[in-house]
Amino acid sequence: MTAGAAERTPSLLETLPGRFYCDPAVFAQEQERIFETLWCCAVRAADLDRPGAFRTVQVGRENVLVVRTREGALRAFLNVCRHRGARVCAEESGTVRRTLQCPYHAWTYDLEGRLVAAPNLARMPDVDREERGLLRVALREWLGYAWVCLAEEPPSFEDTVVGAATERLGDPAAVERYRAAELALGRRISYDVRANWKLIVENFMECYHCATIHPELTHVLPEFAKGFAAQYYVGHGAEFARGAQGFTVDGGAGFGRLAGLADAQDRRYYAITVKPQVFVNLVPDHVIVHRMFPLAVDRTVVECDWLYAPEVVASGADVSRSVELFHRVNVQDFEACERTQPAMDSRAYRRGGVLVPSEHHIRAFHEWVLTCLKPHMSEV
Repeated sequence: MTAGAAERTPSLLETLPGRFYCDPAVFAQEQERIFETLWCCAVRAADLDRPGAFRTVQVGRENVLVVRTREGALRAFLNVCRHRGARVCAEESGTVRRTLQCPYHAWTYDLEGRLVAAPNLARMPDVDREERGLLRVALREWLGYAWVCLAEEPPSFEDTVVGAATERLGDPAAVERYRAAELALGRRISYDVRANWKLIVENFMECYHCATIHPELTHVLPEFAKGFAAQYYVGHGAEFARGAQGFTVDGGAGFGRLAGLADAQDRRYYAITVKPQVFVNLVPDHVIVHRMFPLAVDRTVVECDWLYAPEVVASGADVSRSVELFHRVNVQDFEACERTQPAMDSRAYRRGGVLVPSEHHIRAFHEWVLTCLKPHMSEV
C-alpha cells in the first residue's frame, strides 16, 4: 500500500449510534445541554404586530412567552406564574389589552413582566414586585425573527447564529442582501414529524437522497441529482436548470428578483443550517425558513415560512407554485425521516450506520452533538 493510499479518507464514516435517536435519556440531555443553552428561533417578529400580541413556544423543557410591549419592543419570559406555577398564557397565541393575567389566582403582570396586581396584594407590602415578576429570557432579533436563549449567560449571538450564515456562505453580507426582515409572510405550514430532530437536520444537510425522492427539486436544481448538497461546499449555491425560469414546482416563472441581491446570487439556491433548529433557504425571489421544535425523542414539530417581497403579498399574487415546490420537498423529507425512525431502536442499527463521501460533512454535526453532551455522557 502506498503512503497516499494509507492517508486517504475512508469511503465510509460511522454515524452516531442508534440510541441517540430513540433513548429518552439522551433526548433529555439534548434538551438541557443544547436547546436550553443555545439560541433558538422562536417567532416571526411581524406576527406580533401590535402591543399585547403574544405567542408561546416550546424551547427544550420550557414554555416561552414572547410578547410585544406598549413601546413596540419584544420581550420573552418563561410562561410560568411566580405564585403557584400555572401557565400565564394557555393559548398558543393571542392579544391582551394591557396586562398578562394568570387564570388560576389572577396574579397580573405588565408587558415588561413586572407583577402589578394580585388579590390582596395591597395587604402584602413586603412583596417585591420586580423580584416576583416573570422570569426574563434573553431575546435578539435577526432575519425578522425573535431568537431566544434560556441560558443565564447566553453564548455570543454573532458567533453562534450570524456566524453560521457567514461560515456557510463565506460572505458576511450575503444573507443580509435578501433583507429577510423586510419580507412578508406568504404562507406558513406546520408539520408534525414522527422522527428525532437530528434525523431532520441530517436529511436537510445532504442530497445523496435527492435523486431518489425529490424529482421536482432535481428538475429545477439538476446538480442535486449528483448527490452533493449545497452545504457540502462553502459559498456554493446550486444553479437553476437552464430551462427553469424560477424556483417553482414546474420550473415556471416566479416573481422579480429581490432588491439588493448580487448578480452572483441570481438563479441560485443556497441552504444554511443554524444549529440547533433552523434551516434558511435562499432563492432569488423568496426566502424559506424552517424552525424545529423537538417535543419528544421521536416527535418534532417543524414550522415553515415562505417569505416574499411585501408588494407581492400585498397584491394578492398567487404564490402556490413556489410554495408547492418546497412543500413537496418537506413532505418527501419528513416521510423519509419517519421511515427511518423505527430502525433507530433495532439491533441492526445499535452501532449506527455509515456516511458515504457526499455525506461526510454530516460527521461535523455529529461531533458537535457529542461535544455538547460529552461532559454528561456518563449520565446517559
